[in-house]
Amino acid sequence: MATGASPVLGQHSSSEDSASALIDQSTLPAAPELKGGRPRIKDGAVAPAATELPPPLLPLTAPPSLALPDQNQQVSIHELRPLTLEDALLLAEVNSPTLKAAASQTEQAKSSLRAAISSWYPKIDLSASGLPEYFKSYSFQNPDFVPDRVVQKNTGAINPLTGAPEIRNETRDGYNERYGREWRVNASLQVSWDIINPRRVPEIAAARDQYEQARDSYAIALRDLRLNTSTDYFNLQEADEGVRIGQASVRASLVSLRDARARFNAGVNTKLEVLEAETQLARDRNILTSKLGDQDTSRRLLASKLDLPQDITPTAATPARPLGSWQPSLQESIVAAFNFREELDSLLLKISINNSEANASLAAVQPVLSFVNTSSTSRREGQSGITSLGDIDMDDYVWSVQNSTSLRATWRLFDGGRARAEYRRFKQAAEESAYRFARARDSIRLEVEQSFFGLRTAVQNIQTTGSEVLSARESLRLSQLRVQAGVSTQREVVNNQRDLTNAELRYAGAIRDYNTSLAQLRRRTGLDALVSCSNPVLPSVKSVDNEPSIPIEPTPLKSVCPAMEISTAPIDTPDTTRSLW
Repeated sequence: MATGASPVLGQHSSSEDSASALIDQSTLPAAPELKGGRPRIKDGAVAPAATELPPPLLPLTAPPSLALPDQNQQVSIHELRPLTLEDALLLAEVNSPTLKAAASQTEQAKSSLRAAISSWYPKIDLSASGLPEYFKSYSFQNPDFVPDRVVQKNTGAINPLTGAPEIRNETRDGYNERYGREWRVNASLQVSWDIINPRRVPEIAAARDQYEQARDSYAIALRDLRLNTSTDYFNLQEADEGVRIGQASVRASLVSLRDARARFNAGVNTKLEVLEAETQLARDRNILTSKLGDQDTSRRLLASKLDLPQDITPTAATPARPLGSWQPSLQESIVAAFNFREELDSLLLKISINNSEANASLAAVQPVLSFVNTSSTSRREGQSGITSLGDIDMDDYVWSVQNSTSLRATWRLFDGGRARAEYRRFKQAAEESAYRFARARDSIRLEVEQSFFGLRTAVQNIQTTGSEVLSARESLRLSQLRVQAGVSTQREVVNNQRDLTNAELRYAGAIRDYNTSLAQLRRRTGLDALVSCSNPVLPSVKSVDNEPSIPIEPTPLKSVCPAMEISTAPIDTPDTTRSLW
């Protein structure tokens, strides 16, 4: 039993505490001081999702993502598969398309981060034109505008002074037709590296924070999946219990109707008692029909959550029972939630991302210095500008190689105020994220308090409805004996039977509410400090030694285990099951 529970919120353990002044909220530590301006999710902070199914569960592997049935038999249910809560959680982690999508988003953010880091490395560009390029030309000019040309002609005579052949210049008409034919190959290799780039560091910082945000989103999706799967499983357990209660009520009503008719035929009672028994039977059948519908819906909801094959419907393999007793106090749960929830870390990262984007926007009007080295080569075979196509020599070629090295600087001196406006926009977005952090902080505390108060209420309801079930059972037994003895009427049996059915339904709902609130607390605080309970069994005889007290004021959170085992003490051993949160 949780005897160490703290006092209820608003109550103080001493007069000194009650007389103390309120805490100055401005003295509270800032979140960046506790978590860091760019918090990182710690390895092992969340139990990793399962990736493989054990052999018994392999037939329950999810169908392909793009599979779509097109025949009736493909969606007909061929198997009802009993599953425990652990089996359901395992199948959800392996099969869930929502979790797989979150994992894909994490990988996408990781790739974006790697792309941003690449700005630290040089860029190498290879370009080529004409691999190869064949060039052929022909030009014609009006002969009236073609200038004469001077041609040197060897006369064949030898200059006696120089001993060289004598050359004579002759004037001839210019050509008005020209031909050309070439093979060309051009290639260029350029290496560039930004020595100074003000945009590089903030963009990498923003990409790294976005990657951490994606990891937080995956952890949140995983924990929400576990919570939603547990909740659906608890609803299925309640639906199964409702069907069992409805069936038991119908059987009891059939017996009551049979006895009422027998006594009416014997002249012991009136037609009114038979009609009352028939009314109660119709009411119980209506309850059974409603609970059967709830059971079918709960099964298919769980199947959708687990992404099971189209022809399999899950059932609950274990009956509803409390998972354990919550040990931490309300204040401990709230503080643990503040330290645990990735939603707060994600908002701090959003602030950091907006600040990085603001710095990156200013880089648009800051200088950029780059190192550039360009090497190019070209080869040309053939000739151009030849007077006659037959005079072209294709063995004539030119091959050239060039290399240049330089520092290039760019600086946009004026952009109309765009960069400064973008900077203010991102800073305002960071301020908005800070307001959202405050809202998330208040919401997280409210969620923990609602779950804690719901858990406390469920404990009280389990105690009261358990006692109500025992009293209703005993009342029904005594009323049946009174009717058999002839000192009472069938109306008393009908009323007591209806009270018993309603009490059992409320008892099943109280267990469902308790387990749901407990799962919510484990999800919302990250704590797993539970004390196990053995299977609850309501005795057939009500105990008179443990009279419940009537709470007038809010009381500390009690343990649910003694309420479930009136005649047996709870087992105070830690829960050795795998942490689900």
